[in-house]
Amino acid sequence: MIRTPHWAATALTCLALSGIAAGHAAPALASAPADGASTALATDAAFLRASHQGNLTEIAAGKDARKHATTDCVKQVGEVLVRDHTKLDADTRALADDQGVDLPMAPSKEQQQTLADLRAKAGGPAYDAAWLKAQAAAHEKTLARIDNQIARGENARVTAAAKAARPVVAMHLGMVRGGTCHTASAPHTIHAGNGGHVSTSLAAEVPVAVAVPVVAVGGVLVAGGAFWAASRMRRNDNR
Repeated sequence: MIRTPHWAATALTCLALSGIAAGHAAPALASAPADGASTALATDAAFLRASHQGNLTEIAAGKDARKHATTDCVKQVGEVLVRDHTKLDADTRALADDQGVDLPMAPSKEQQQTLADLRAKAGGPAYDAAWLKAQAAAHEKTLARIDNQIARGENARVTAAAKAARPVVAMHLGMVRGGTCHTASAPHTIHAGNGGHVSTSLAAEVPVAVAVPVVAVGGVLVAGGAFWAASRMRRNDNR
């Protein structure tokens, strides 16, 4: 019977273990496949369409506030809305495209009418108060829509995007709640989601170009240590 030397058996075992570790690490580094890639279910598609229209409305309202508001606070809130909803809408459009959902080209008729009513007050003292009241109502509706998606949505990626957007929308509501303007809590940047790709572990955030060489080098070092230890053991056995 052929006997495998102790040092060879030890090295092979270590290399096998390092290969197993690399195999387990690989799935954590890969992005998860899209759920329902062909088309989202009705609730999810409706959420994406309504979110897009809401974003378009808030971007337009923010631009109007920057131009027509009479107070610095409202102008600053308008700037935040343009910044954040532009980011949110980019994520929404990318996710809708990936899910095969056609988006509306413009806000709803009701939203367009609200924007028109606000513009009719531009240049007067009533504009700021009316704008704040409209934004409070709009963001309350958006939060309710987000919560409905989180509770009832079927598509995991769309629901993940809703969860990512929620703190941003809640922050906006805090800035206009009750028709009163607040800007102290507005952050300079936002992280509004990632198209529904949610990291499930720290390893999922490590670049493949870094993680794979690290695993490979670790396997080599382990195997080298095993060769050294096995050589020492063989010399001791020969004495």
